Amino acid sequence: MIHPERSRFLLGLVGAGIQASRTPPMHEREGDEQGFRLLYQSIDLEQLEVGPEALPELLIAAERMGFTGLNVTHPCKQAIIPCLDELSPDAAALGAVNTVGLSNGRRIGHNTDWWGFSESFKRGLPGAGLSSVVQLGAGGAGAAVAHALMTLGVRELVLSDRDKHRAEGVAAALNERFERFGAGCVRVSQDLATDMAKANGLVHCTPTGMEKYPGLPLPVELLHQKLWVAEIVYFPLETELLRTARRIGCRTLDGGGMAVFQAVEAFRLFTGVIPDHERMLRHFVQLGSGAKDAAA
Repeated sequence: MIHPERSRFLLGLVGAGIQASRTPPMHEREGDEQGFRLLYQSIDLEQLEVGPEALPELLIAAERMGFTGLNVTHPCKQAIIPCLDELSPDAAALGAVNTVGLSNGRRIGHNTDWWGFSESFKRGLPGAGLSSVVQLGAGGAGAAVAHALMTLGVRELVLSDRDKHRAEGVAAALNERFERFGAGCVRVSQDLATDMAKANGLVHCTPTGMEKYPGLPLPVELLHQKLWVAEIVYFPLETELLRTARRIGCRTLDGGGMAVFQAVEAFRLFTGVIPDHERMLRHFVQLGSGAKDAAA
């Protein structure tokens, strides 16, 4: 953690297609409100015309330029792990990092995504049924959200991912971590239609629905009125999935809350100062719809 007596912080966001992300202005505004200088840069792999293989070089450059820390988003949340010196218990358990502290020559990876989703869910979908939930996507953000769902009390979590082996790995890790809930409380879907028919919740954790990847992540006929539907994409806030689910009559949760609350915890880790989450929420709304990002 960085100590609060510091008065200047240089931060960055590493990911692909992040130029209009709300994360930098959220952090900068809160730094202003807290009375210190905080400069937050976007490090866009698409603009640099590189991929995650450039992470070692980018980390060295960040250290040499005096960066305090970095947020990490798609497609780097898992690829960055071999470049780090240490992982927090959450990041180690989840196998995904979205926040990196750079201090005293060491790189320490954290995961604030799971807490961000949990806080958003508790506020946005109070009383939602948790007996059976289907989650689409088991990548870096998906692993964090799955962990959050189990901490929220989901009794059966069904994972569906194009990479079946990845989903199986996440399921096995969760079953070990939450064994008190009973054997096999997390499993990989073998028949999505059957699993959706009995589910009372759907969580979407793939890039589908983002500006670059429009459309629905599953056949529309699998949605039904008894579902609540939660999204982690927040540009646009009203994805096609949420729009369709709302039309059917489902309770919905957009990805904005997760984006804000993961930033709240990252801000604390970077600066040592607990931010005003209500103020950050208000600023997120003020930034309007002209921003894009998955949960950074």
